[in-house]
Amino acid sequence: MSVPAVNNSAAASSASSSRTSSSTRDAMTLDYDAFLQMMVTQIQYQDPTDPTDMSEQMGQLASFSNVEQNIQTNSKLDSVLSQLYVNQSTTLVGKSLSAIQNGEAVNGTIESVTICSDGVVAQLDSGKNVIIGAGVTIS
Repeated sequence: MSVPAVNNSAAASSASSSRTSSSTRDAMTLDYDAFLQMMVTQIQYQDPTDPTDMSEQMGQLASFSNVEQNIQTNSKLDSVLSQLYVNQSTTLVGKSLSAIQNGEAVNGTIESVTICSDGVVAQLDSGKNVIIGAGVTIS
């Protein structure tokens, strides 16, 4: 299995797109308080001759609560994964790496590592960048 090469601009682009999608997701996420304010406003201005069914509103509130809990769980899992990358990367510097990249063997000593949204990228003494993943041998 070959490991794709990653250059600094690709790593920066990956990190940038991760920040963009994160900020877009945050901007689109309605927090729990805003949802409650919107529901109270809806109740205040509803048509008295055709009121909204309370069981339907409670169902919407329960669904929103579940979505909010899922978002918080995903955020915590992202944090745990980031910490795992940091812990992994501290042990890699100075070790030898070998991999097959674009059909040719890549060998070298890991000089530094960069943590991206996709994982850990090792910078070798040869100047090449390799994503740490399947098919990479570190000794």
